[in-house]
Parts: sequence; structure tokens; C-alpha cells
Amino acid sequence: MDKFTTLTGIAAPMPLVNIDTDMIIPKQFLKTIQRSGLGKNLFDEMRYTPDGAEIPEFVLNQPAYRQSQIIVAGDNFGCGSSREHAPWALLDFGIRCVISTSFADIFYNNCFKNGILPVVLPQAAVDHLMDDARKGANARINIDLENQTVTASDGTSYGFEVDAFKKHCLLNGLDDIGLTMAKASAIDAFERKAAVTRPWA
Repeated sequence: MDKFTTLTGIAAPMPLVNIDTDMIIPKQFLKTIQRSGLGKNLFDEMRYTPDGAEIPEFVLNQPAYRQSQIIVAGDNFGCGSSREHAPWALLDFGIRCVISTSFADIFYNNCFKNGILPVVLPQAAVDHLMDDARKGANARINIDLENQTVTASDGTSYGFEVDAFKKHCLLNGLDDIGLTMAKASAIDAFERKAAVTRPWA
């Protein structure tokens, strides 16, 4: 998993509330267990017509936002079913941070396990960042995980809370497998000792 330390990028404004995981990655794309390749189907039913043509009005189809790395969203982002494909699709598209007033719990935790930082801010701060994001590609937002700040293009900065363990994992690029592998020497020592003391096991 890639580390997340700081990010300065284009933010796409998505003011809808209750953006659920089926909107993020519709159910027909859940057959794969590959984490790559899902970005092209991110927000599929909002991005494309039934015959596959782009819908020009959708924010990620607009030239200013095709390279977005941040989403500023309405309340309760990631609600619905607990599909891990949702953060996979966001990450594969290039999204590393989502800012909202609230997130569904399972989606929130899945983000950290996949290298995405979900930031919870008060409504007034989200409104300001949403307005900033509407300025397009020239208005870049800065995220600093170490100092736990989000800074708008006009210099206004907002602090956010994040669990210390989740922060540690993101800063060091540690998913569940990475956390296990960090203990590899201790695991190997245990196995060697077990082979001697419990050879029948």
C-alpha cells in the first residue's frame, strides 16, 4: 500500500448526500477480486449513458476534474452495502482523499486499509472547500496527514481528527498484510520454537 503523507491536488465537488457504495461502483462490477481496473467504472451509472457514452455534466467527465485526487462530498458518503470494491475503484481512478461531514463506518475503515484518507470536517468547512473545488483545476487543496490539516487554495486551514493507529498505518503504507509482515521475524521465531517444543503439531 502506498504511503499517505501530504497531498496537493485537484478536488472534485460532489455535493450529493448519501452517495452509497452502489453509486461508487455498481454491483455488476463486483465479480473481480482484482484491485486494479475498477477506476474506469467508478460512478459508472452517473458517468456514462447505457450505451457507454460519457455524460458531459458529470464532474469527473469535465476536463478540469479528470485528474482529481480529492473528492469533496455531501453528508454520509459511502453508505449502503459493505463492498471493499468501492475504495478499490476510487483508488484506481486516482482518488486518495475524500472530505465529507460524515462517512458510513465500514466504508470509512475500508478506506484506511486501502490507502485512502477519509477526512471528517464540520459543515461550514466542507461548504468552503466545496466552493473552492468548484473553481476548477487551478484551485488545489492541500492535505497534510502528519499535521492533520486541510488547506484550501485561499490559505484557509482546517484541522481534522484521525485515530492514531489508522494515521500510523497510512503514514507508513501499512495495510493488514503489511502489519503482519512487520512481525515476520517474531512469527518465524515462534514457528522455529514450536517445531522444537511441539514437533507433532
